[in-house]
Amino acid sequence: MSRDTTHTRFGAHSTAGDVLAGLDLTGKTALVTGGYSGLGLATTRALARAGARVVVPALRPDAARQALADVAGVEVDQLDLADLTSVRAFAVRFLRSHPALDILIANAGIMACPETRVGPGWEGHFAVNHLGHYALTNLLWPALTAPDTARVVSVASGRNPAWRIRWDDVQFQRGYDKWEAYTQSKLANILFARHLDLLGRPHRVRAFSTNPGWILTPLQRHLAAEEMVAAGWIDAEGAPTPGLFKTVEQGAATQVWAATSPQLDANGGDYCVDCRITDGSPTDRGEAARLWALSADLTGLDLLR
Repeated sequence: MSRDTTHTRFGAHSTAGDVLAGLDLTGKTALVTGGYSGLGLATTRALARAGARVVVPALRPDAARQALADVAGVEVDQLDLADLTSVRAFAVRFLRSHPALDILIANAGIMACPETRVGPGWEGHFAVNHLGHYALTNLLWPALTAPDTARVVSVASGRNPAWRIRWDDVQFQRGYDKWEAYTQSKLANILFARHLDLLGRPHRVRAFSTNPGWILTPLQRHLAAEEMVAAGWIDAEGAPTPGLFKTVEQGAATQVWAATSPQLDANGGDYCVDCRITDGSPTDRGEAARLWALSADLTGLDLLR
């Protein structure tokens, strides 16, 4: 059973703007993957309004520049999380012009896609949602360890105790299921933050995973309307079910809170929901270490090597 271990004045209906009210992020550099659409766009806007310099790596840089045209202090660059060559090239460019990185929000993701293979045959969800961010964090490690403190936020999803990593078939070579592939990648996001915090703590780098809640964004682009109606998300006319979804600004609140709250200075590795730590127990450590080792083998990257 989850437990609330952090008292906070913010909750399910708070927005990213509420969380950052009164905080001055001038002089801070933040990076938000997918920071030009949905939750990422709300996150980028909030951080920039608070004074941060925000870097937005984008699969579609032109679309990102258009979406962010009215936001000051934002830099857009090319990044394809499904392509390790692209991740490496981005990291080289970033480190050349940004010696320090205070906040990394691993926000970009895909959901319920048709079976997709990338790189050396990796399953698409696992590659984009987890391995791409794993590689990016490792390659940006020199910048993350440069400030006095830094935070990495891994944007996951609602957590179900039944979720498992398919250790015998991580890439779904046998029996692809779009929802199992998605939930495996979201569990990977949680385990990644857990182990990253353990490794980063001596270097003053803390990591958190977050559940933004239910929000209608372009993340649902692979779902047919009939499927969302059957799930009870929308009605036959396409109207959202009353009371089910947050706004994008509310959805972005928890990841912004995890990235900036002074209340979390002594915490790390935790899973956060509605601007609260809901599981501060040292669970999943064995699974998290196993996933880290697998990710290091697959990508050839490990920040401790």
